[in-house]
Formats: sequence, structure tokens, C-alpha cells
Amino acid sequence: MDKFKQVQEVLASVEADVVKFYDGGNATAGTRVRKAMQDLKNLAQEIRTEVTEKKNSAK
Repeated sequence: MDKFKQVQEVLASVEADVVKFYDGGNATAGTRVRKAMQDLKNLAQEIRTEVTEKKNSAK
């Protein structure tokens, strides 16, 4: 559950940069968005692993 909260925090922290990139054309903000998306990808993979482990241990 902690990892899911981290996902929410990353999304909240990158929101301003997404607006700057898409609406303002700020290339540096785009770099920060790409980094945040990579962090989200890694967190999502960790969550998938935890869910699989928990599911398999319940059997």
C-alpha cells in the first residue's frame, strides 16, 4: 500500500511540469516529466511483484 501512495505522490508532484510542457512548450519540464514517468514505471513494477507474491502466498 505504501508503494501506491508513492505513485500518487509522484503524480501530484509532476502535474505542474506536465502543464508547463504541454501548454507552455517548456522542454526542461518535459525532461522532468519523462523522469517521473520512469519512476512511475518502476513503482508499478514493484507493485505488480508485491501483488503476485501476496496472491501466490495465499494459496
